[in-house]
Amino acid sequence: MEGIALIIAFVLAIVVMIVAISKFKVHPFLAIMAVSLILALLAGIPLTDVTLEDGTKISSIPNVIGAGFSGTFSSIGIVIILGALIGSILEKTGAALKLADMIVKLVGKNHPEIAIELMGWVVSIPVFCDSGFVILDPIRRAMVKRTGTSSVAMTVALSVGLYISHVFIPPTPGPIAAANTLGVGGNLLMVMGLGLLCSILPLAAGYFFAKMIGRKVKSADETSTDASKVTKTYEQLVAEYGKLPGGLNAVAPILVPILLMALGSIASMAGWTGTLFAIFDFLGKPVIALIVGTIFAVIQMGTSRKMADFYNVTNETLKTVGPILFVTAAGGVLGKVISSTSMVDFITSNSNVLGAVGILFPFLLAAILKSAQGSSTVAITTTAGIVAPLLPALGLGTPVRAALAVMAIGAGAMTVSHANDSYFWVVTNFGEMTPEQGYKTQTLGTLVLGIAAMIEIFVLSLFL
Repeated sequence: MEGIALIIAFVLAIVVMIVAISKFKVHPFLAIMAVSLILALLAGIPLTDVTLEDGTKISSIPNVIGAGFSGTFSSIGIVIILGALIGSILEKTGAALKLADMIVKLVGKNHPEIAIELMGWVVSIPVFCDSGFVILDPIRRAMVKRTGTSSVAMTVALSVGLYISHVFIPPTPGPIAAANTLGVGGNLLMVMGLGLLCSILPLAAGYFFAKMIGRKVKSADETSTDASKVTKTYEQLVAEYGKLPGGLNAVAPILVPILLMALGSIASMAGWTGTLFAIFDFLGKPVIALIVGTIFAVIQMGTSRKMADFYNVTNETLKTVGPILFVTAAGGVLGKVISSTSMVDFITSNSNVLGAVGILFPFLLAAILKSAQGSSTVAITTTAGIVAPLLPALGLGTPVRAALAVMAIGAGAMTVSHANDSYFWVVTNFGEMTPEQGYKTQTLGTLVLGIAAMIEIFVLSLFL
């Protein structure tokens, strides 16, 4: 099966998966894996490895599934584990409450959603949004307790803040790759400036959406009947710790990894070489940066005299993270199956159908690819490669308008996040929401972001 028939089969498979998870309560891991296998069979992926006459190797269904599963673990698995461990330690020592208190004092108790959204937006400039959400989630939770605001609203606000800078602002790999492909890689300052400008409307739209959806959807931590979770005030929580850690001690496990990843990105973007680059590049890898952050967290446990609890904290963290990892990996399998079919090639070869819509073309193509295979970075880089030779025909031939095309691609690449996107599962699981709630919050929210961003980009295109 290929072409339009395959796209129809894909849409039907996604509908079946959503119904199975939400209505029939099939576990997301089983539903996603089953849909992935069915799609692989329908798409004609071979049952055994095949080598063509020209030497091209086509992987079998078992190998495609294995590659999708292991690829997700290798790219984000350890990051999720270490980030969650840091979060657990911050909660155990009271550092998360200290950080929340510092933020609330800075922006005011009445605007926690703005605080966490802007925090996510800044953090995700050098850090992948998946990693950023895991790192900042303990602060989000503590701010929910500190301010009494909606947990879902705070989850969505953090998610959209992280997502916007992830697709718009270098040194995140997607925008850098797109800028290079479209010929404006030598002027990243202009791309970053446009990224900042194009963030304004989606940030506003994301904030109002978070406030609205927070009144309609309640996560598990808000509906819990556990009296210890429901009745404790912020003051009671602080009293349990006796004395909260100092500000610098509290922020180090989160700030140090962010700074290391930022230095690694700067070193790469600036074209540094030699020993200094090798050190920054090594320390800037998310896994290594989070290992350093974990070390600071362990030191925090020591200064808080809670090292006796370290084993139990680690053990409980692994139990909590396990289901998240497996569902996320299943989403990786679905994305890998789709990318192994002819669907992306079919969309690419028929891209001329969309070519008459100007600045909307890169947005629509990126949105189609994003929704089809799940990865924003893949959608950005693939769309940039298709659009590059079409820039003059689309009226995007000048450097400024080419940079604007980078923004349009980024807007499309966050439209929409659903079950084949690892970020969807990170947000819904850490936010203690069901998959059905995830569609109402994360999926609908990213649609709002994409449309808001494209409206702003289109208006800018009328003047630039």
